[in-house]
Amino acid sequence: MADPLRRDDWASKAHGWVRNQRVFDHAFTPFTDALLAAARIGTGMRVLDVGCGAGTLLQAALDAGAEAVGVDIAEAMVAAARERAPRASVHRGDAQTADLLALDGGTPFDRVISRFGVMFFSDPATAFANLRAACAAGGELAFVSWREGETDLFTYGLEPLRAELADPPGPPADDTAGPMGLATQGHVGSVLRDAGWVDVEVVPLVGTCDFGLDGSDGVDERLSVALAGTVGIAVREELFPIVGQQAWDALCEKARSDMRRRMVRGSVCFDSRAWLVTARNPLVRRIC
Repeated sequence: MADPLRRDDWASKAHGWVRNQRVFDHAFTPFTDALLAAARIGTGMRVLDVGCGAGTLLQAALDAGAEAVGVDIAEAMVAAARERAPRASVHRGDAQTADLLALDGGTPFDRVISRFGVMFFSDPATAFANLRAACAAGGELAFVSWREGETDLFTYGLEPLRAELADPPGPPADDTAGPMGLATQGHVGSVLRDAGWVDVEVVPLVGTCDFGLDGSDGVDERLSVALAGTVGIAVREELFPIVGQQAWDALCEKARSDMRRRMVRGSVCFDSRAWLVTARNPLVRRIC
């Protein structure tokens, strides 16, 4: 992160993400499962979760018998993670610049993991070098990031709202700090190699995001998530002052009706594209 304005922006969005955390966990299940399988977390390992959010991976690491440490830039996320995974050590900090070893005892980590939490760095090579500095020799990195061409995650359900604007906000640009900050395979690989990681693998994933939670059709859940996201916030900020509350509510109801017409197997779901990325810290530290 490193940019104070970006840190403030991130913190301002965190409450919406915490509020929708159960929906995210359900919708992102395919990516969570793939990440945890690749990370191969075992008993006694020290695991650092970067951009730990509300603590999903922290609890998974604890369940695997590991010692779990989390770091996140947003206080609301830190509080939620501490509540969800009380046996984890969770800290507020910027993983690009923080002394990550000093956060929790100074012992290097066997695994560094992240679910959609490492795409926001203003200087990704510096950030991943900082993560590597906290990793034990031979330790491993595993994360998922959104892949180029991903649009539904940002816009699905918002079409009737976006249609009211002459130049509606669209998905974030590829390979720029934000949700699509590690979008292309070449960029991901070069960032990690520049940061000193080896055995870098960048594997495409496609997962079905199902927003039907606890037997619901997922319509309200998807709209809530979409309006709390990058595009949804921008649409509301531009459109609401123009149309007012009554018209805004009517447009949201139109969005719900539109999603119900497109439901698959009784709930709102669509395929999303991500990268599953793994790498290793060299056994011998590279001397520059």
